[in-house]
Amino acid sequence: MTSSAARARSPLLSRVTSAALVYERLHEDIIALRIRPGASLSENELASSFGVSRTPVREALLRLADESLVEIVPKSGTTVSRIPYAQIGEAIVIRKALEEVTVREASRRATKSQFTGLWALVERQREAAKADDRIGFHAADEAFHAAIAEAAGYPGIWRLVNQVKVQVDRMRHLTLPEGGRMMRVTKEHAAVLAAMEKRDGDKAVAAMRNHLDGLEHSLPEIRRRNADLFVDEAGVFVLSGTAGRKPEVRKNPKN
Repeated sequence: MTSSAARARSPLLSRVTSAALVYERLHEDIIALRIRPGASLSENELASSFGVSRTPVREALLRLADESLVEIVPKSGTTVSRIPYAQIGEAIVIRKALEEVTVREASRRATKSQFTGLWALVERQREAAKADDRIGFHAADEAFHAAIAEAAGYPGIWRLVNQVKVQVDRMRHLTLPEGGRMMRVTKEHAAVLAAMEKRDGDKAVAAMRNHLDGLEHSLPEIRRRNADLFVDEAGVFVLSGTAGRKPEVRKNPKN
């Protein structure tokens, strides 16, 4: 048993901490589509998997419901929400507006050591793409954008972006298996960074806009290929046999 698993089963672990750990793990698994849209979630099964009582599980599910990641229907059950297609485009527009601010300011303010760190993240993405490591690639991708906000002196903007892009991230995980997709994103990040390093804010903004536009342009095709994972403006979805399966939940919440 790992140390985190032991703590998850310890009676000394507070309910609040247990709820936070359960929330974090479920949030990760839903965003990464390890638990698919439409999957049923049982409080009893989750409590057993995590080694906690139903109370922290219920609290975690309520937090996820606040983020529209699960739907809780009294006396019926809880399911993972399908991806709201109508919200994706708007979320990308908001993200572009916010990240244009950070990339322009970072072009002006970033230090040599910060540029070194950003190039290291691009290299991490390149290596992850070569290894087809989608989880590692996504983590490096997130770190790259967060580091730009940090270099700009606006780390709070990235926290705001994270709130806006919850549903976008679910869709992004559908794009990663596309042939050459991860390497294209890596090259786009390199173009953003090259412009930043030249202190060319306008060019850096244009490169960032091009990078985020690529995701927006892929929306219709992603929706077409994964119709059962999305819900449209009217709340209508098409099932193709994958929704409603029991999720595979990793048992040990991490620190």
